[in-house]
Amino acid sequence: MTSSTRNTGPGPTDLTGLPDLTDLPGFTAQRVDVDHGVGLDVAVAGSGTPVVLLHGFPQTRLMWRHVAADLAADHTVICPDLRGYGASDKPGEDGPGTYAKRTMARDIVRLAAALGHDRFALAGHDRGALVAFRAALDHPEAVSRVALLDVLPTLDMWNSLHGTSAAVGFHLYLMAQPPGLPERMIAAAPEEFFGHFLDVWTKDPDALPAGVRTAYLQASAAAVPSIVADYRASAGVDVEHDRADLDAGKTITAPVTVLQQDWGAALGYDAEALWRAWAPDLRHRTVSCGHFMAEEDPDLVTAEIRALFAR
Repeated sequence: MTSSTRNTGPGPTDLTGLPDLTDLPGFTAQRVDVDHGVGLDVAVAGSGTPVVLLHGFPQTRLMWRHVAADLAADHTVICPDLRGYGASDKPGEDGPGTYAKRTMARDIVRLAAALGHDRFALAGHDRGALVAFRAALDHPEAVSRVALLDVLPTLDMWNSLHGTSAAVGFHLYLMAQPPGLPERMIAAAPEEFFGHFLDVWTKDPDALPAGVRTAYLQASAAAVPSIVADYRASAGVDVEHDRADLDAGKTITAPVTVLQQDWGAALGYDAEALWRAWAPDLRHRTVSCGHFMAEEDPDLVTAEIRALFAR
């Protein structure tokens, strides 16, 4: 594994046209090789107990700008763009394993090790939460504790979607289709497609300033095939991995904090009960902000991550 560094200062960077964590003075951007032909772009700052922050869809590591700045006061904060997203590499989908959460979780363990951390805390939102979930199951020796924001385990998510209420997850079904059609449809109108989720999943539009929204749209439009491949994996190989672990009675041994909107009332499931089956040492909290909670209520998210460290 190799890495290179560059300091990020005020103003935008020209790295693939994607704004970096420029509002976090002292963060250093690095490129770390984690697999054959796959490098992750990552911003690092602070010192102390390490925590890795994983972004969701349709975002980049920029979503952690508020939380990361706070945590860096007394932790080593590591904010990568996931494989297939942002400024990280986007390998072609040459099989179901390319974007399996197992593969993406291994990326993060290798990333942390390359930065000198064999054991670390994880916090993930949305897609990043699924990667964190898989990392906690597959690498208990490396993951000390985990915070998961507004997501269900993949197997439980598919089992919970039914009837007309499942329309909220139309994108899941679209991107689950075989290669070709979903990529062409989304690439034909990427701003409208990705912008739809930024609009309807946000309760406080001011939480996503114009520059941040533009950065998300530009980064997502440049990553349509890899984003679709990520979601396609969640309709196939990721379900297989979850089901195998469930059948084997495997659970997350680390302390877990889950923050979620109250989707259960609409979709008819008990989110806390679903999570407790996977995470015996669980704190589950229902929040009132929108899906992008690290941007809509960063103080709450930061406080919960700090409380997780205290457990």
